[in-house]
Amino acid sequence: MAVELAALDQQRLVIRVSADRRRAEAVLARLRGPLRGHIVATVRARLALLGLDRPTPRPLRAFRAGTPLPADVLLRYYRQAQRRFRVGWHVLAAVNFVESGYGRIRSRSSAGALGPMQFLPATWRAYGLGGNVHEPRDAILGAANYLRASGAPRDYRGALYAYNHSQSYVEAVLRYAERIKHDLRAFYSYYSWQVFVRTPSGLRRLTGPGVR
Repeated sequence: MAVELAALDQQRLVIRVSADRRRAEAVLARLRGPLRGHIVATVRARLALLGLDRPTPRPLRAFRAGTPLPADVLLRYYRQAQRRFRVGWHVLAAVNFVESGYGRIRSRSSAGALGPMQFLPATWRAYGLGGNVHEPRDAILGAANYLRASGAPRDYRGALYAYNHSQSYVEAVLRYAERIKHDLRAFYSYYSWQVFVRTPSGLRRLTGPGVR
């Protein structure tokens, strides 16, 4: 619980700083110290995603949430997928983070995507290797298969754009992935973050301490 609360405090600071791009860049320019690289990348990744973060028209009760698998189990699955498809585990971890908060969100997206790696049904039929889209190991292997078929690891930008047709998405995933690759502690930090959704009345937290 103490780790969750500390991570939530960190996440709220990042949300607050990135609420205004000009203020965010002013704050980042003044940062010093060993955490500067992590904070800069994290804030800029969130800034990239803000263009995709429109208020949801869905009521909060339409979202289903759950507890993700332990971080070390997910890490094992990413590395299995890396060995099989040569797609970097850090990229798979970043996709899993952006798409579903490491599996915290269990509901179908507004576009109809499913599972912890958010596959459209047709894409899953093509690349899911016959697995269950809702099972984390199957979903991670399917994502690695799809990214490899789309050009990874030679061209991560192109592969991620095939995964989600948004340059802002690509930028955010690559920033998170670089931090995770640089320092394994970044993976555990992001893993401990919670899921917020933007509603017409502001951000609402769907998971974590105190949410029922």
